[in-house]
Amino acid sequence: MADNKVIRYGIVGVGKQGSFYSRIFQKLGFLVKGAKLTAVCDILEDRRNWAKENLKDVEVFEDYKEMFKSGLIDVVMIETPHYDHSKIAIDAFKSGINVLCDKPAGVYTSQVKEMNEEAKKHPELLFGMMLNQRTNPLYIKAKEIIESGKLGELKRIVWIITNWYRPKAYYDQGGWRGTWKGEGGGVLINQCPHQLDLFTWLAGLPKEVEAIVDTKGRKISVENDVTVMCTFENGAKGVFITSTHDAPGTNRLEITGDGGKIVVEKGKLVFTENQTFEPEFSENNEVFMGKPKTKKYKYRGIGNYLRLFKNPPQHIGIIKNYTDYLLQKTDKFIAPGQEGIIGLTFSNAIHLAGWTGQKVSIPFDEALFEKELQKKIKEEEENPIKK
Repeated sequence: MADNKVIRYGIVGVGKQGSFYSRIFQKLGFLVKGAKLTAVCDILEDRRNWAKENLKDVEVFEDYKEMFKSGLIDVVMIETPHYDHSKIAIDAFKSGINVLCDKPAGVYTSQVKEMNEEAKKHPELLFGMMLNQRTNPLYIKAKEIIESGKLGELKRIVWIITNWYRPKAYYDQGGWRGTWKGEGGGVLINQCPHQLDLFTWLAGLPKEVEAIVDTKGRKISVENDVTVMCTFENGAKGVFITSTHDAPGTNRLEITGDGGKIVVEKGKLVFTENQTFEPEFSENNEVFMGKPKTKKYKYRGIGNYLRLFKNPPQHIGIIKNYTDYLLQKTDKFIAPGQEGIIGLTFSNAIHLAGWTGQKVSIPFDEALFEKELQKKIKEEEENPIKK
């Protein structure tokens, strides 16, 4: 596709997120050179009417398969309810269309495996995931430190991410919000896929998970309060705490290794580096209560932000990188679609551990997860919550 000077995008679903992306193409296209929105699709008439009135030179479809057959698009962005992501992606691959899917990759891992298997059959097509937090310079720096070996072997990772506040009015909008049938979960599947992706991107996938998954202060079926403890292959521990009802909330990531500690909080990264790795220091130190000498580095990513045209942030950054990769302007692909299953695996394991009250090993019993999810959906249908 390097011969094409313009990559033509289509969007399936022009609700809140899809319409947001459509405005990026039409209002901020100068940040995504080589990309053009040429078609959108939605099953709802009022959204199609909105698209016809607001999107210039964009074809509007009701059936996404008709959009795929139109010859108008090279890439489809999938912005539908979570359960539909994998099905639409599979149909796109079979139609010879590149895929940029929004998070989460799906609701349960078995459907995402089918999507990934279909993607493998089409190596000529590019499969990406909207993991836009991977463009955040603070998390990029954290990964650079870890991969450089300066942090040493992982000891612990702790993320408190409780600033996803959602009031009663958010859920009172109805529809799919706060339901098992509509979105397949609560804070884990809706708000936190980005943090679950980064957690595993930085530390790897745990081998065991224990969790308390709860609903507090809101009349909803799904979880809005989660506390997780996990164990990694080397014995390192992880803690992940999230909620949508804490006010004020917290967003603090702390990663500890033999070589020091990384803290990301309030728009900056602080790396406190041990001048001697902790195991070596402990072995050779002869001073009672002695501690390794440290050196502190602070990073805010200001230089990255100043290079706006080269490194646009968040969603725009992912679209730019995806476009540039297709046009062979870069050999670095930030968010491969096949990696979407990693954070979802962690999410499913957390749910399963919370539902069963038992420690869950990864890989887990996918059939059991789907059975428990169907129980939740049935309970929700038989005992609807009155708001």
